Amino acid sequence: MVNSKAEALGIIFPNSYDSLVPELVTERLMASIPFAGRYRMCDFLISSMVHCGIDNISLIVRKNYHSLMDHLGSGREWDLTRKKGGLNIVPPFAQKSVKVYEGRIEALESIKNFLKRQNEKYVVMCDANIAVNFDFNALINAHMESGADVTIVYREQEIPEVFKRPNGTVSDLYYSFDVCDGRIKKVYINSKQSGTINFGMNIFVLEREKLIQLVEEAYMHGLSYFTRDILCPQVDTLNIQGYKYDGYVAHIHDMKSYFEENMKLLKEENLQALFEGNQIYTKIRDDNPTRYINGSNAKNVLIADGCVIEGEVENSILFRGVHVGKGAKVKNCVLMQDTVIEANASVEYVITDKNVKVSEGKSLTGNDSFQVYVAKNQTV
Repeated sequence: MVNSKAEALGIIFPNSYDSLVPELVTERLMASIPFAGRYRMCDFLISSMVHCGIDNISLIVRKNYHSLMDHLGSGREWDLTRKKGGLNIVPPFAQKSVKVYEGRIEALESIKNFLKRQNEKYVVMCDANIAVNFDFNALINAHMESGADVTIVYREQEIPEVFKRPNGTVSDLYYSFDVCDGRIKKVYINSKQSGTINFGMNIFVLEREKLIQLVEEAYMHGLSYFTRDILCPQVDTLNIQGYKYDGYVAHIHDMKSYFEENMKLLKEENLQALFEGNQIYTKIRDDNPTRYINGSNAKNVLIADGCVIEGEVENSILFRGVHVGKGAKVKNCVLMQDTVIEANASVEYVITDKNVKVSEGKSLTGNDSFQVYVAKNQTV
């Protein structure tokens, strides 16, 4: 078996599916959405790549990327600060040939010259709307052994409800597959099929030279979407293999799923499934350990460092620096960084963005099917 370590470079599309969570991406993109108490969505994919020896990683951003740049910095926390390769954030208009892209083909065309200068044989591409502890080496080795032109990762699941809504836009494309003996025989676009299907995770691996060839041909014909416009029409001529993934995945496709995927981590088996094995790295914030003041009460919670708990917290996710005042009650909530719940306030089924304050004595209540969202830097 060929050793796939350092044989591949990684490309992440951080703005994918931004339109599905408009509340969370007004000042950020999908890749920098906070998740699981102290992480961002991009941390999981970047950490997984680094653990598999992929140390040349590019993120092709489209808009709202300042929070991502602030979070990733030079890539030091992921050991990606290096002279050759490392972390490469490609903003629009960074160079003459780069523009705001619509689909993956335009995004890849904008870095075509960069791709031609690289030495890695393979390219791994993925979106940033999933939190997963993924073994990219196993994927690359399976790709090499099968002799495929392209390998696509899928998992068996039902179609998320958000994709079944009649008002979906073209930017919200999703794909499912017919797989026979490992080969993908048919690609379905925005299928409405009920029951369990082979749902695409938008993780691909193929040879770098093959990718450049496919992108150049597609771009000359004015095409935009990699799966729809390249793979679908050539499913009979290209050897497209499917790679079934059975591990734990947190898939963010709307606000309800964002809340539910966070809350799932309150179950020990889900937390272990996501974080067992390779460590997930993130930006360091030098906070004190969380303090539980006399009289406080915490039950079934995931609380990051730097928090101060004086009141009651139950079934909730608290990010760094959250302060729950004396007599305050927090239940079934996701409170992002530096949220302050003042004394005697009450919040239930609430999602707060960063630096939110709920004033003393105030009450906010949602329910399990609709959570109240409070935008960044707001005071209630």
